[in-house]
Amino acid sequence: MAKKEMLRKPSWLNIKLETGEHFRELKSMMRGKTLHTVCEEAKCPNIYECWSNRTATFMILGNICTRACRFCAVTSGLPTELDLQEPERVAEATEQMGLRHVVVTSVARDDLADGGSSIFAATITAIRKRMPLCSVEVLIPDFLGNRTSLETVLQARPDILNHNIETVERLSDRVRSKAKYDRSLELLRRSKEIAPDIPTKSSIMVGVGEQWDEILQAMDDLRAVDCNIMTIGQYLQPSKHHLYVEKFYTPEEFAMLKEEGMKRGFSHVESGPLVRSSYHAHEQVKSAKGE
Repeated sequence: MAKKEMLRKPSWLNIKLETGEHFRELKSMMRGKTLHTVCEEAKCPNIYECWSNRTATFMILGNICTRACRFCAVTSGLPTELDLQEPERVAEATEQMGLRHVVVTSVARDDLADGGSSIFAATITAIRKRMPLCSVEVLIPDFLGNRTSLETVLQARPDILNHNIETVERLSDRVRSKAKYDRSLELLRRSKEIAPDIPTKSSIMVGVGEQWDEILQAMDDLRAVDCNIMTIGQYLQPSKHHLYVEKFYTPEEFAMLKEEGMKRGFSHVESGPLVRSSYHAHEQVKSAKGE
């Protein structure tokens, strides 16, 4: 079988790397507090922009994921780390950075009975205590469908509950590991059932082989469970061992997808080649609250 040829990256995906003073200061702080960020672990293309602007997405529960999704650069394996002091260190870093909006995500921890939900809740509480005016968004795994784990997170009252469906229904089993498309939608539905006033958010990446009408169907599926915010970005292959990029969408196509999403009633749609789930997250809080 002939080896598949990788698509050439278009010019609009070229990233200007600037490691200014704020970037270096933030990196030093993260290392000093032994904190992980999804910005680094997932090789996010916006790390230089966001870190230079003193914005970061903290990744709790260690940096080893119990799943091995075919699109993700985070290390997979059997985690050994469960640091009960981590929530306080995240709160300290949030305070030192003077953040107005913080995103907290995690690796999947299927090895834990509660999937790590108690650490999520403790982190939200610790941030609120130190920074009461800082809005907090959580990007959570599916907790294997455990309702109690979801309730634990929502009881801590995050400003936004984010869970990504990642791709269209047809490709979900191929792209993701253990996660199920219907289970992700059910989590978002349950979130509104448990805490109807907390906005929900989800994200897909395009370029893994989906069709245009399938993207629109994913939008409809998210709106059917009253998801408020959607982000859409270009999949970029993190290594030769991951899924190939099947298509690079143009900025014009991303603009069309944003328009389609807004027509369907999302309060905010962030759509662009370099968009990731937490990109411009601080702006999405205001949209979700109608400000």
